[in-house]
Amino acid sequence: MRLLVRTTALIGLVALAGCETSTMAPRQTSVTPQERPARVATPAAPAPIAQPAAPSAESRAMQTYYARVQADLLAQGLLRTDGGGPDTPFTDTMLVRNFMSIALQEEYARGQGLRPSGGAPSAVKKWTQSVRITTEFTPNVPLDQRDWDRAEVAKYANRIRGITGHDIQVTDQAANFHVIFAAQDDQSLVADRIRQIVPDVNPQALRLFRDIPRGIHCLVVAFATENGGYDYGNAIAVIRSEHPELMRRSCIHEEVAQGFGLTNDDPRARPTIFNDDDEFALLTRHDELLLQILYDPRLRPGMSAEAALPIVRSRAAALTGYDTPS
Repeated sequence: MRLLVRTTALIGLVALAGCETSTMAPRQTSVTPQERPARVATPAAPAPIAQPAAPSAESRAMQTYYARVQADLLAQGLLRTDGGGPDTPFTDTMLVRNFMSIALQEEYARGQGLRPSGGAPSAVKKWTQSVRITTEFTPNVPLDQRDWDRAEVAKYANRIRGITGHDIQVTDQAANFHVIFAAQDDQSLVADRIRQIVPDVNPQALRLFRDIPRGIHCLVVAFATENGGYDYGNAIAVIRSEHPELMRRSCIHEEVAQGFGLTNDDPRARPTIFNDDDEFALLTRHDELLLQILYDPRLRPGMSAEAALPIVRSRAAALTGYDTPS
């Protein structure tokens, strides 16, 4: 979840990005599975309006604001796209520490909306079933942005598949991971669409989507396959269409990765997108290793941090080359 000076997301299983300051506006995200209804219908997305209306003054003001936010961040040397380098070294010990805080601590109290958890311990959260990702647009998203957004989501989904080895496909049918690009002028439609996808969605989560504050740039909410569970069965990411391209791409990278189980932010972690400082805009090599560890088949949904730690240590050592054979 990212803010401009990054704030952690606040929704039980929701991850958001964004915090409001004059120079920044990060994303927020929190992904502890929401309480899951026994059955979840996933109807097809409503047909888009052929030609969006001209953006309102509020939407144009949002565009101007987020363009200024991006320019300010870039001027500060933030929103890096290099994935880390010689200035951001990390060891297997650092990777283990960061994994335990990012994947195995809660950002938000489960089922309590955006109430911070205070770093409460969690359990392994991930997908075991196949993931089918679809991209949707609310009616007033500009037509000339849609192909770019679809291509970015598809490219990133393929990257996540390559990193994790998990069965991930981009599809227009029977999706269980919805990436929704929403215009400010359509904000009232977002909650209704989420209710279509997950009819019994937690009302506290739904309230946030009805009037998303400007400081929240994008967010994701994930749902377990059963109440109280940790095995994901559905996820929904919402990204503002008023963002300039780099910030939209940054939202895709963070929200989708959080929707795969890297649910927390840690101010000590570097180089990573899971840190509210906005230093990095896009998934880093460090973050790829976090995903590889998480999708090690030995780590099962619901596994405690204590049980997971030996596996995490072994995998981190192997991935960083510190497991020199005796």
